[in-house]
Amino acid sequence: MKWVEFSVVVPSEQVEKVSTILGKYGQGGPITEEWESETTHEKSYIVKIYVPNNGVFKETRQEIIQKFIQNGYPSPSHLREIILKPEDWFQSLRKHFGILDIGDRFIIKPSWIYKPLPDSTRIIIELDPGEAFGTGLHPTTRLCLLRIDKYLKAGMSVLDLGTGSGILAIAAAKSGASFVLGLDIDPVAAKVAHANVNSNHVENNVQIKRGNLSQNIQRQYRAYFDLALANISAETIIDLSVPFFKILKPGGRLVVSGIQVQALDKVLIGLAIANFNLEAIEQQEDWCVVVSKKPL
Repeated sequence: MKWVEFSVVVPSEQVEKVSTILGKYGQGGPITEEWESETTHEKSYIVKIYVPNNGVFKETRQEIIQKFIQNGYPSPSHLREIILKPEDWFQSLRKHFGILDIGDRFIIKPSWIYKPLPDSTRIIIELDPGEAFGTGLHPTTRLCLLRIDKYLKAGMSVLDLGTGSGILAIAAAKSGASFVLGLDIDPVAAKVAHANVNSNHVENNVQIKRGNLSQNIQRQYRAYFDLALANISAETIIDLSVPFFKILKPGGRLVVSGIQVQALDKVLIGLAIANFNLEAIEQQEDWCVVVSKKPL
């Protein structure tokens, strides 16, 4: 997966406003850097976000431009857009991605940080996301990790659709899942996830495959999983509502995120049509996680 950096130079009084506009779209939220003109020595600020160049990128880009116009910026020409080379993405990631505490259960540790962690009863996930999505920085990933902590019981079987870096699959395995299937249509993500699974020593419990909820997967795993996780787009969640229902055991739970507030109602309708019972909705910033249950 490739990444796109959006950035805009603003005076200090506009940093908060622009950060709010951009923050809902970027991996890990907005990053602010101070910039000083070499000629006038006046200080300005660069607000940046990093957006995955995936199947919904064009829609995301248009939303960003519309938000700028709606908030009084008459032209998007001041918004700089750069497709990052892999080495540039890695450099930025290593600069801004540090050790993260997620709830009371998980610690996300970048693989390039070598300092020992204090003794803790928390689960440590060592991660190198490479070009894949999933560091724990984005609200949707955090929301899913917190749901794993709440709902996963030892011995459960788990599906992680759109596994990205493998962060959710690894968290599930380290939380006691007996079997986790991680699926991703992106070959780079599948490769990254496989490497992270091995580095976290959960390869006996986690299987990573390139693919999606195909007819073959639905037949092979019909009524099989106790818990299904999907941090993907709202449109894909709606399209896959019935396949999710098919692969879950009676009483199994579906945890879906990647849902912006304005798309929530459509997702809820799609899940209801598929006969899921709604259990919970939680919002963080402009993102939602929805928990549904397959009836017994």
